[in-house]
Amino acid sequence: MSLDAATILDAIVSHAMQLGLFERVNAHEPANAPGHGLTCAVWADSVSPFPAGSGLHATSARVVFNVRLYTSMLQEPADAIDPHMIAAVDALVNAYSGDFELGGSVRNVDLLGQGGIPLSAQAGYLRQDGHEMRVMTIVLPVIVNDVWEQLP
Repeated sequence: MSLDAATILDAIVSHAMQLGLFERVNAHEPANAPGHGLTCAVWADSVSPFPAGSGLHATSARVVFNVRLYTSMLQEPADAIDPHMIAAVDALVNAYSGDFELGGSVRNVDLLGQGGIPLSAQAGYLRQDGHEMRVMTIVLPVIVNDVWEQLP
């Protein structure tokens, strides 16, 4: 038993890439400001036991990923930035809801927050390398069955 984080991360990144909305999709939090256009980055945020899905011999896990969308604040029309970002968030949430098991790599996406914070997105701003970025961070919680064996 183990947590196959690489397979889960690949499934999340694949959804973003298949949408064709992003200039770049990273499987890590970028250390430098992304380029022009819309960029997506995915990385792990937390791992914890999921008691509601665990049994007597194995503990299931709740793994939370951040899926952050980035775009420059220096673009025109400025009024189009948020609608463009929200449309991309909507497309990703739709993809994760439609592929509830991420290709069979997880038990389910915790859409409604049975184990904590639900699938959601938060807008904000990020200054990186002297560039002001508009960001939206999707909290993507997934449940993985039988990750850790319980030994007596």
